[in-house]
Amino acid sequence: MMNCELLATCSALGYLEGNNYHREPDCLESVKDLIRYLRHEDDTRDIRQQLGAGQILQNDLLPIITQYNQDKPLFDACIRLMVNLTQPALLCFGKVPEDPAFRHHFLQVVSYLQAYKEAFANEKVFGVLSETLYNLLQLDWEQRQEEDNLLIERMLLLVRNVLHVPADPYEEKNVDDDASVHDRLLWAIHMSGMDDLLKFLASAPSEQQWSMHVLEIISLMFREQTPELLVSAGQARSAQEKQKDIQELEALRQKEQAERRTRTLQRGARHSRFGGSYVVKGLKSIGDKDVIYHRGLHNFKSYTHDLGKELRRVPKRQQIAKDPEGKRRSALSVRLFLREFCIDFLENCYNRLMYLVKEGLIREQTQQHDETYYLWALTFFMAFNRGHNFRPDLVSETLSIRAFHFIERNITNYYEMMLTDRKEATSWSRRMHLALKAYQELLLTVNEMDRSQEENFRQSASVIKSNIFYLMEFREIFLTLLRKFDETKQPRSFLKDLIESTHLFLRMLERFCKGRNNLVVQKKTKRRRKVQKKQQQVESTPEMLEETWQLVSEELRAAGFQLSESLTEGTVPFDAASETPMEEQRTEAIVRIQDTLLARQGPEALSLLRAARSVWPEGNAFGSADVEPEEELQLLRQILFANLPRSAESAVEDEEGGAEIEEEEELETVRVSEKEFSFLDYVKRFANPNIMRPYLLLLRSYSQNTPHTNHCITRMLHRVAVDLRMDALLFQLSVFRLFNKILGDPAASAYKELVTFIKYLLNRFFTLATHNNKAFVELLFWKNVGTVHEMTEGYRKPGEDDGPESNKRAKWTSEEEEELRRLYEEHRDSGVPDIVETLLPLLSNNSRTRRQVVAQMVHMGLVDSFKDLKKVRRGTGIVLWTEEQELELQTLFEEYRNSDDVLGNILKKLTARRSRSRVIDKLLSLGLVSDRRELYKKRRRKAGGKSSGMVRSEQFSGERSSQRMSGPILWLQNCLNRTADNKEEEGIAQAVPLVPLTEENENAMEDKGFQRLLRKLGIRAPADEQESFWRIPAKLSPSQLRAAASSLSISDEIPVEESGYVGRSSAEDQREEAESHEQRAQALRALLLARKWKGAVAGSHGEQSVFAYTIANSACQESVLVLTRIRFPLASFVLCFPFQKSITQSKSPS
Repeated sequence: MMNCELLATCSALGYLEGNNYHREPDCLESVKDLIRYLRHEDDTRDIRQQLGAGQILQNDLLPIITQYNQDKPLFDACIRLMVNLTQPALLCFGKVPEDPAFRHHFLQVVSYLQAYKEAFANEKVFGVLSETLYNLLQLDWEQRQEEDNLLIERMLLLVRNVLHVPADPYEEKNVDDDASVHDRLLWAIHMSGMDDLLKFLASAPSEQQWSMHVLEIISLMFREQTPELLVSAGQARSAQEKQKDIQELEALRQKEQAERRTRTLQRGARHSRFGGSYVVKGLKSIGDKDVIYHRGLHNFKSYTHDLGKELRRVPKRQQIAKDPEGKRRSALSVRLFLREFCIDFLENCYNRLMYLVKEGLIREQTQQHDETYYLWALTFFMAFNRGHNFRPDLVSETLSIRAFHFIERNITNYYEMMLTDRKEATSWSRRMHLALKAYQELLLTVNEMDRSQEENFRQSASVIKSNIFYLMEFREIFLTLLRKFDETKQPRSFLKDLIESTHLFLRMLERFCKGRNNLVVQKKTKRRRKVQKKQQQVESTPEMLEETWQLVSEELRAAGFQLSESLTEGTVPFDAASETPMEEQRTEAIVRIQDTLLARQGPEALSLLRAARSVWPEGNAFGSADVEPEEELQLLRQILFANLPRSAESAVEDEEGGAEIEEEEELETVRVSEKEFSFLDYVKRFANPNIMRPYLLLLRSYSQNTPHTNHCITRMLHRVAVDLRMDALLFQLSVFRLFNKILGDPAASAYKELVTFIKYLLNRFFTLATHNNKAFVELLFWKNVGTVHEMTEGYRKPGEDDGPESNKRAKWTSEEEEELRRLYEEHRDSGVPDIVETLLPLLSNNSRTRRQVVAQMVHMGLVDSFKDLKKVRRGTGIVLWTEEQELELQTLFEEYRNSDDVLGNILKKLTARRSRSRVIDKLLSLGLVSDRRELYKKRRRKAGGKSSGMVRSEQFSGERSSQRMSGPILWLQNCLNRTADNKEEEGIAQAVPLVPLTEENENAMEDKGFQRLLRKLGIRAPADEQESFWRIPAKLSPSQLRAAASSLSISDEIPVEESGYVGRSSAEDQREEAESHEQRAQALRALLLARKWKGAVAGSHGEQSVFAYTIANSACQESVLVLTRIRFPLASFVLCFPFQKSITQSKSPS
């Protein structure tokens, strides 16, 4: 029942008397009130349902706009209200409700929408809309107001909403060639001239903003049509079509006659009341007796023990995806007008409209999933053009490599979303099907061009095909889709289009390869480089340590405690870009020195000790600045014999998400190369059980398939069984059951090609079974290529080592196998988390890897599979945070929020051990910090005056205490020079980012005066929010970069009042200016030394690994050069800039 206030509002609209509508004085205000009511309706859409039950749109709104269309405010308000009332039910509820009560409301709203659609199927209504739209489009842009543009958009939305309403097949019950509600709506659009206005909007340059709306309306107009039916509308049937219909009728007649003969043979002489009872020998019933069969013998073939049993309910997630409803044939007059619309649209609108829509999609100016309208239009109109006087120039906008790439990218995206968004997997599957049909249509159009008599068309097709077949992505897409086919999410129609598209692609590729001896294609390989993890330190006895120390000390004394220049310059004890606190890095440096001593590398250990002393001079942890060589020797001895804590055993999950830490880490890099293409090798990739299963799945519905679909399936099976000689791949029991069903079909003569292939395959199997007595057992399993080879060529005996796999497997002696078996029996019940890690150090052969031990245990039958010995994942294993842990984290944060190392102190005090990344994420989610940078360790600047532990300028230093601009300017000068060198050596043609590593340089990059200096030098500021750093433009030549670097000097400092730095007295400035020359000289000498070392390394290794920057220290009046060694390819980065954290954390030796 309608609400009282709502009923009063509707009554104030007016009343209908005959064919005339009389509006009330408050009609406009009542319409606005209804709009406000709809704005505040509840989740059940009660206002919408009450207005639909009262037929307000049919009895009031439509008569108002047809009789009072000159009243612009009232007309505009009515259009607004109707747009709201006709919006799809999915938009109202968000999705199809699962709750029964809400589903009832959903279906009720849909029924009201279907009534609205029937009311709109009126030429008078669309005549008013067309006339109003025409008058608005006649206005120039200067005369058109904002209200006019809004009214145009609302009318287009209204037409779209009405066309979007689904049909009600139970109410209409129309047959083909009968006019449905949708057909009558289309006829009203045609008679009112709305279709001509749509073509004008699609072709006019001044109306391009409506391109997406027009494409939506056109796609909804043709929702029930197929291009083939529209092409043949009003045309005489060709001889080929007649012959096809005759063949189909003949197949149906043969099937009917065969069934009739079968029924005649099965009919006995007596009536069915005396059918008899039979005992089936050898077939046991529930007990020990034989089955008694109470029916005629002609029905015994279909006997099964499952007769009479209740069918098991299939879970919803395992049910086969349903195909969408089929297309229907509209009335002939509607098809004729739509055919003419397609012809005019292709000639005048298609290329322009598709270009505008594509640009909007690329620039993300459209709504979500609008690319589906683009994919539909591409499929429909290119298919219509292919069937009606094929002209490639009419669809040139979508006939390019860019279109192939766009569709391939969307297919990949839809597949990934189908796996991740499982609740909407069906919707993503439909979108992927639409993209696949677009891809298929592109292939069909290119194939049609290749068969054209025009030379230009054939050349264009050859260029497109060469690009498609060259790129690896276009060759792999069909293999991937077939391998990943899931019948619970993707319907049979998708599989049908996929198999037909694959057949077409293979046929085009085969024809393309025949005329070429050497076809070169792109190849992408994943190179895996294994990085050996550091093995666990074996506990060393005091005797072993003494022996090691004797060798190390003798080596150092023999060298006179002198180190080579390369060893001195190449040793770096810390990572300046790491987030690890300096105290922890100092502990790691001591552990590194101990590891180097245990490896008996004395000079390296001494070099690392001296480098660490220069970085951490305070506290004399690595000795004083004037330490004697013998004292250094004693310090090394103490480090060697010390029991140091190691963090390797307590490693936590890494920041990338806690991936499992394996014994051997594999680094993957994609390498693009070219290779000579072999069509036979490409077809071999289809010889896989995972790819054959979809073909056989579609073959089960052979009687419903079209002859072309059955031909595509048979051709692929023929390629595998005959061309590749891998017929044993199809020797499987379920396949043979399907073949037996086809051969026993009364209408089997209609599938001559398929029956011929089945007989050939069965003949091959029984021939093989004569000399392979295990062939019948092999029927129970799907087989890979290796098994197929063994089945046909002979099985390999155990212990034979002539195969490629046997060469890879490590050999074990009988004593080693017995030892492994004994150790496994001893420790199997010990309760250790990882038994393989327990057995590895106990084996007599220390060279055995984890993988070899696991493989041997599986081979010996000690465990069933590799999964039983999966390595225990290291890390905390704690994912969820309890309320107590969150409260503890908040308390610790409040306690240490003002300390220098907030995160480090929290990690030390946390009760439950967690990784740095998880603690940071939790702090961000709790809102305690807004940026990760707030948790970085703060490094204090020391006051003036020389500290007792300060080293000389030749040593390394990590302290940054300059308050002037000399350091950043010298760093900038160094960056410009190195960029110039790299441009000359490697030809780098891209902008190079200026990434400040030190805090001093970061402060300088944020200073306005320093930024003005960068702009004067031609350095570009960040272009948008995606860029964070200033960049040296690629257009600057090496000579220009060197000129800019030479123009920089310490005297060109930023004025103090501009930079915001704390100024000093003029006396201090004069004193520092007098001392700056010596400071600059020292820095330049260090820079030249680094360049010289760089050239030597680049000549020998082809890589650069020096990163130089200068920090001016006004307190000690010295220039300190810090060299941080980072390895990376020259083609990707430039030396003088900091890099990503994952690169800078590398600590590999030179």
